[in-house]
Amino acid sequence: MGLDIIISTNNINKIYSGNYFDEKNNYFNQHSLSRTFCNFMSRRHIANGKPELDQIGEITGIDISPIYDMEKYWDDLSAEHQLSFAENTKEKEEIKNRIEADKNSLKGNIDNVVVTISQLIQKLSQIQNLNQILNDYGESTIDYDFYFTDFNIDKGEGYIRNNFGQDLRNFKRFLDYAKSTGATTVFFNYG
Repeated sequence: MGLDIIISTNNINKIYSGNYFDEKNNYFNQHSLSRTFCNFMSRRHIANGKPELDQIGEITGIDISPIYDMEKYWDDLSAEHQLSFAENTKEKEEIKNRIEADKNSLKGNIDNVVVTISQLIQKLSQIQNLNQILNDYGESTIDYDFYFTDFNIDKGEGYIRNNFGQDLRNFKRFLDYAKSTGATTVFFNYG
């Protein structure tokens, strides 16, 4: 078992209702992000140097902060865990205020995220050697020669062994689908 990254929305119950999980629609394979994408997003917490997403932002000239901001959402379990560290009522209130501010900062972010992902897909589709341009600072948790190559080809099965291009295209397809159901806010959940 590994850690998964899931794109969630303010209307996730509406998205997952009806025939979303009907295999003929193939939404799971068209919308899922790989565990490698989860590792990719976690790199900013462990990389000794500049994480790959930051490097990609510099290479493409794209502001990648809307993607990082998607990690600001606090689900109930995460909020409870964070509140357990409070030593007094004042600290508890400060944590609650920070959690609420983080959630509020994401409201209505879907259009910004769509633009960011679309720009990344457009710019990265023109770069043939991304795996050679990026620097892992000697701490590889991502198979560069697989994940960051063949950007324009879907190498995986929608979840298993996706490359970066496929993950971004799946991300975009999910965002487009979410918007069609009325979603306005998107964020990441890990599980």
